[in-house]
Amino acid sequence: MATPEIGHPAPDFTLPGITLVEGEPVKSHFTLSGRRGRPVVLAFYPADNSPGCTAQLCSYQDEMDVFRNLGADIWGISRQATGTHEKFALSKHLGFPLLADEKGDVVNAYGVGLLGLGVRRSIFIIDTDGRLAWKHVALVGVTFQSADTLKRELLKL
Repeated sequence: MATPEIGHPAPDFTLPGITLVEGEPVKSHFTLSGRRGRPVVLAFYPADNSPGCTAQLCSYQDEMDVFRNLGADIWGISRQATGTHEKFALSKHLGFPLLADEKGDVVNAYGVGLLGLGVRRSIFIIDTDGRLAWKHVALVGVTFQSADTLKRELLKL
């Protein structure tokens, strides 16, 4: 399963998700093409509340002001349901959307499925025109791309 190529249009999708708004969970649907005009960071991660994923997503939350100042949105995506995402977001005070790809359609479109784990820890930066600007797909493990790396790549846009 191949990942999309840099410079090519990013596979569009609509997924249900959860976002904390003033500390309260709000469910809605998120469509990638609906964010044209703003860069979007897609952070695919294996599981809510796992040590590696918690460290990764909390590090991005810590840098949310920087991402906002760059005009970028961050969307976390895993194969878990919105109910699990809601508990995770509430427990860790995550203020960016967590999307539920329960069927794995988006995971498959981005080529980041992993037998047994469901999702490879992966990052895709989509530019303002909906094209893939940068990507990192991990083989396995808990190592993730830092907020500093994402900021550097966003600044190149």
